[in-house]
Amino acid sequence: MPNDFNQQIIDEFRANRGKVGGPFEGGRLLLLTTIGARTGRPHTTPLGYLPDEDRRLVIASAGGSPKHPDWYRNVLANPRVTVEDGIFTYEADAIVLEGEERDRLFARAVEMDPGWAAYEERSGRTLPVVALVQVDPGPPHGRRMGDALKDVHDAFRRELALIRREAAASGPRLAAQLRVNCLTMCSGLHVHHTHEDNGLFRGIEHQYPELGPAIRRMRAEHEVVARLLDELKALLSADDVAPADLLAGVDRLTKELEAHLDYEEQQLVALLNG
Repeated sequence: MPNDFNQQIIDEFRANRGKVGGPFEGGRLLLLTTIGARTGRPHTTPLGYLPDEDRRLVIASAGGSPKHPDWYRNVLANPRVTVEDGIFTYEADAIVLEGEERDRLFARAVEMDPGWAAYEERSGRTLPVVALVQVDPGPPHGRRMGDALKDVHDAFRRELALIRREAAASGPRLAAQLRVNCLTMCSGLHVHHTHEDNGLFRGIEHQYPELGPAIRRMRAEHEVVARLLDELKALLSADDVAPADLLAGVDRLTKELEAHLDYEEQQLVALLNG
């Protein structure tokens, strides 16, 4: 895409915590900053991505151009990159996938969005698939604890909204990538709540015993969310799950989780920031 168009997307993305209009509206988008193979200078590119458990996949389509995009040539020379997802910014290693793994994941992408196959056919080349693996999975740097907690919550809110949109737009059968999106979100939410139960909540209970009733309520809400996550994973394990059934499960989870996240933020954000 022309540099001025890219820059408009980048500016809008950064100004609105990852939300943009135009061709990327409602999609999965990140900003990838690479180091120029020839210039040594940083270059930022907006890219669509696919979740894949603890990594994100980007495809070097260049809109179907016969040449690889600049960002791909950059990661071949300098695989350490910076990723912005609208909420978090982190360093990552860019790993070019090969062989069966590349083919399997590209096929999964095509099943979710046939546009990838159209790009590959138009380009006349095999489109590279690149995995972005976060280097430092720790908490956001330079953020107060309460604000960081809300950042994590907002990431889950956004992911659920994306999954709901994808489920609503899916065909008569569930795409493999949509299953992965759901299972990735379920795993992340389980890990987050486990860390809260065993770490954050224990520390707050010890230091602020007057918050005991609120902590007990939040633990109970975690149990409800865990049950809904189990129900969602059971749906996903079926070969013939209908997208409408998945959508209903996502809606049940979203309703409970939104209420829980709102209550937790009311109770803890100001306390943690202080």
